[in-house]
Amino acid sequence: MSRSHLPFPAAARASAARSLAGLAVSVSLALGPCLTPGVARAQEGGINLIRDTEIEETLHVDSDPIFKAAGLVPKDVTLMLVGDKDLNAFTVNGQAIFVNTGLIVETANPNQLEGVIAHETGHAAGGHSARSGDMEKAMMAPFLMTLGLGVLAAAAGAPDAAIALIGSSQYFGVINMLTFSRAQEAAADQAAITYMERSGKSARGLVEFFENFRYEEVFSEARRFKFFQSHPVSGERIELLRRRAEEQPHFNVTDSPEDIARHEVMKAKLFAFMNPPQQTFIKYTEKDTSYPARYARAIAYYKALETEHAIRDIDALIADYPTNPYLYELKGQVYFEVGKSALAEQAHAKSVELKPGAPLLRINLAQAIIAQGDAKRADEAIVHLQKALAVEGDNAFAWRLMSQAYDAKGEPGAARLAAAEERFAVGDMTQARIFALRARQLLARDTPQWRRATDIVLVSNPTKDDLKVMAGQTGLAHLQP
Repeated sequence: MSRSHLPFPAAARASAARSLAGLAVSVSLALGPCLTPGVARAQEGGINLIRDTEIEETLHVDSDPIFKAAGLVPKDVTLMLVGDKDLNAFTVNGQAIFVNTGLIVETANPNQLEGVIAHETGHAAGGHSARSGDMEKAMMAPFLMTLGLGVLAAAAGAPDAAIALIGSSQYFGVINMLTFSRAQEAAADQAAITYMERSGKSARGLVEFFENFRYEEVFSEARRFKFFQSHPVSGERIELLRRRAEEQPHFNVTDSPEDIARHEVMKAKLFAFMNPPQQTFIKYTEKDTSYPARYARAIAYYKALETEHAIRDIDALIADYPTNPYLYELKGQVYFEVGKSALAEQAHAKSVELKPGAPLLRINLAQAIIAQGDAKRADEAIVHLQKALAVEGDNAFAWRLMSQAYDAKGEPGAARLAAAEERFAVGDMTQARIFALRARQLLARDTPQWRRATDIVLVSNPTKDDLKVMAGQTGLAHLQP
């Protein structure tokens, strides 16, 4: 897992992520050095959004065939992990699907999770909107989080800006307590069965998931899981769903051993990060020598601050699975958190070697290099950050590290521009404009960097005085009000 922003790299996510071509305006948040997983708790009235390369990869392996079956382009569908033990999943703005970690952990197999995602895809593809009278608005006061390097980390970059952005964002303003009409729920059910069948999967999982939690219907609204507050399930609905599911040719298709293995690893990882270490040790006892159990215990020892034990367990896993990049990622995080940046770099370098196309892993490596304080190595960090930003151009934390690296090199203009990019990514337009104006003063005129700084000023709500200054500096008299 790695430090980064929320996943909005695709142009099709423009409603939440971009305002002008080439200038990313994403709901992002920089991470500084990762905090301990103990802080990964939902703040009252808000949500915690988390990132993890390994888990995102598993989710997309499971979900992309469903998205394709629905006529959606997988890379344009934003899948977001919510760090919350409650069972919930919901759809916002058509192509953003949120899934709680608690729901993932409670699914018995991949097919059940796929069924829920197929149902939410039905809402997304159907353009369903929640009934405004049933939504609680303006509930967003969170700071965003990243599950980095195998670690659930707090967003330490700029929570004030993120809170302001999310609190006012059309994209996130009404994501809690989404309640759909019965007609929309029925349509999403039927669409889910269609998508599962088209993708060669069984719709049995969705039926099982609803049946497993059918008892939630007898609870009061306050006691139900959020999923069943917004997706009420009746016996009649389940029966209709079951009947149509059983008619499908792929109803008896089962999960492959590979799919089950990935699912169990994902569940173990999330459980270990989302729960106190002792709960992990109870659930995954030492007698359990499976890979997911060993992985969970290593994370639990890390969370319990038993660093030596955690490293010993991780090394044992690496000995058995030497080509798994996520084990090196976790090892690097453990070392980084105890101040051993050189050892963290070695581990992160191996994770990048094994999975060079993962931007979050490269950001981890760059951070470990920068943390060692050797200005002569700034260019190494910059190269890794450039490669990460080529994939996730609105990754706020990468831009923050880039600013640090350019400062270490003695290039203040480039450093201020990177700081402007970072502020712009988190939606802090005031600071983005201030940094960009300063960058214009320090950068060589008419260079690509100088023009980029100019663009950021122009789309960051410049004041009349800002425009006058720019007009005087550039000769662009037409910019004057």
